[in-house]
Amino acid sequence: MTKPYTFLLLAFFCLACNPQKKESAQETTPKSKVQEVIDKSIEFHQMGGLGNAEFSLTFRDIDYTYRNDNGMYEYTRTQIDSLGATILDVMDNDTLIRYTNGVATDVVDEKRAAYTRSVNSVIYFFRLPYGLNDPAVQKTYLGETEIKGKTYHEVKITFEQEGGGEDFDDVFLYWFDKEDYSMDYMAYLYHTDGGGMRFREAINPRRVNGMLIQDYINLKPEDEGIDIMTIDELYDNGELIELSKIINEKVTIN
Repeated sequence: MTKPYTFLLLAFFCLACNPQKKESAQETTPKSKVQEVIDKSIEFHQMGGLGNAEFSLTFRDIDYTYRNDNGMYEYTRTQIDSLGATILDVMDNDTLIRYTNGVATDVVDEKRAAYTRSVNSVIYFFRLPYGLNDPAVQKTYLGETEIKGKTYHEVKITFEQEGGGEDFDDVFLYWFDKEDYSMDYMAYLYHTDGGGMRFREAINPRRVNGMLIQDYINLKPEDEGIDIMTIDELYDNGELIELSKIINEKVTIN
């Protein structure tokens, strides 16, 4: 009689404890590999504070500012047009307003969308890899690969349609150094303005107020209809065409 009783007691005890063990296992489950790579890269670049920060930069003689207060943001772009007028674009969570010599200018929706894309693009690329944790981002870890004799974590980024903006169907690839998680290369397939494919090589790394700032060599394949998954091989073989350099100047960060 003793043995069956002991067995039933043990079974009851195990059933009672199992839910707690399951919950504990869920709490201690490590982050997925792709999330770990992105988080470590943001940490290495010291961009974790960009959700509550300000910075300014000059790109191709045009001045940009960024201010983010826990999700409420304002980006500006200031330039001088061909007639000598000062053009200021102010973009926030709601819209973009253009000022000419301090006076608000009427802008048709198509132009407003183009100005918004242009301003957002400069800010977005400058603050990478920070934006890779945005809610609409879908991340896939593609494994390890070699570029120029170094090993990298390769990550693919796509976007959910809801919250992903009008460019939600763009595809991005990123290569993070296996040792320090610096974001050394990136590529993207875009569909706006006729579409195309680009590959960027990070150059001139330096730190401003602790944050890693990089410039880029901007390249493309001769045939922009190729599978983007092969673009790193073309780069490694010296088969990409250099288009321009992305140089960020006069950078200040608060």
